[in-house]
Amino acid sequence: MSDGAEERLVARRRLIKFTGASLLLTVSPLSQAASGRAASIMAVRVWPAADYTRVTIEHSAPLKYTHFLVRDPDRLVVDLEGVEFNGVLDGLAGKVAADDPNIRLLRAGRHKPGVVRVVMELKGEANPQVFELSPVGSYGHRLVLDVYPLNPPDPLLSLLDRSEASPAMVESRTASRPESRSEARVEAVAENRRALKSEQAPAEQKTAGRSQGRPVVDRLVTITLDPGHGGEDPGAVGSGGSYEKNVTLAVARRLKAKIEAEPNMRAVLTRDADYFVPLQARVQKARRIQSDLFVSIHADAFVRPDANGSSVFVLSESGASSSAARYLAQKENAADLIGGVNIDVKDPVLARTLLDLSQTATINDSLKLGKAVLGEIGGINRLHKANVEQAGFAVLKAPDIPSILIETAFISNPEEEKKLNDDAYQDRMAEAILSGIRKYFAKNPPLAKSRLARLD
Repeated sequence: MSDGAEERLVARRRLIKFTGASLLLTVSPLSQAASGRAASIMAVRVWPAADYTRVTIEHSAPLKYTHFLVRDPDRLVVDLEGVEFNGVLDGLAGKVAADDPNIRLLRAGRHKPGVVRVVMELKGEANPQVFELSPVGSYGHRLVLDVYPLNPPDPLLSLLDRSEASPAMVESRTASRPESRSEARVEAVAENRRALKSEQAPAEQKTAGRSQGRPVVDRLVTITLDPGHGGEDPGAVGSGGSYEKNVTLAVARRLKAKIEAEPNMRAVLTRDADYFVPLQARVQKARRIQSDLFVSIHADAFVRPDANGSSVFVLSESGASSSAARYLAQKENAADLIGGVNIDVKDPVLARTLLDLSQTATINDSLKLGKAVLGEIGGINRLHKANVEQAGFAVLKAPDIPSILIETAFISNPEEEKKLNDDAYQDRMAEAILSGIRKYFAKNPPLAKSRLARLD
């Protein structure tokens, strides 16, 4: 190449860099390594769950990778280019627990100069997703390996399997003139189901139903409990080192046990261990089992350590009820950025969910639920705000399920952080929430549901 041609090539590359075009087109990861800017693997974290297992590989700089599946036995292979083998990679085998539902073994080794191969041995057929996350919060660059089993556990079937006793009889609201499109839709489904069942019922049962004029639904009230954050997303961190994700799960587990001790209620958790669940998936889980209520549990935080008190929030379509509510919604909605969501996965069902016009009626019911719960929480802790507040929380956007978000206390307040880690306070908080739920249902009996929400 002549000197003039080489100078023009160098000038063109500088122009590409200056105008913001992708530098990876002209500088490969291997040349980065040669110039001393190779990506270094800083940490590997494994988050096992029945839904899926996530492996997060945190690295100091962008890297190039390829991945493929191998069958018999099932393995996921990931090649990392421009990476040197180090102690973090050498210790991969010890990261996977024997009871991990999806991963049998994880190992890494030098595949060829400048390339490290990570091999994940799977316990069965899986549909893995591999994607990158840009630096956010305290995290650097992350490569995420999500292993979804081809036959994931069905939350509805697990509810049915755990229900050994006969279901309690719960009266439903009749709606000769539905209050909303949401109720009309639910009533239409319920009427079709009742008609189908009545064809198989004895004649005397049909007559009794018509004479009473009040349908009776043989099902349990289903409540979805949503412990905020989890896995890669710790939520707020207290001055004593407490993680919000641990506090919310502890309170949710206590509340679940109390709900299931009720004769006419059952509960399901959006997560039952320390792993990340995207906000969209939390809504989907509740809708799939046709929940009657959705209760998201959190612990508040603020820059000032003296901020204190408990709060209850519901969704707002038009805007936040206060600047503090707006700030909190923005913080909670950022959970997907921290926890890590594969933005390439599109869900048309969710898109319809978020745009459903029946949201208004559900918000009205959410406000009633929130008021009942807030009144009970006020008996065990100071209230940060005396009224139920509203903001655009993504996790509350189920159009047909009354939904609330509870801030149990301020984990950023040293005194309230101690409360949140106290077994007795967690138990009182769970009891207060349940008492509020009971009061809500006393005035707002649950609507009829389809057979999917019954136990017959």
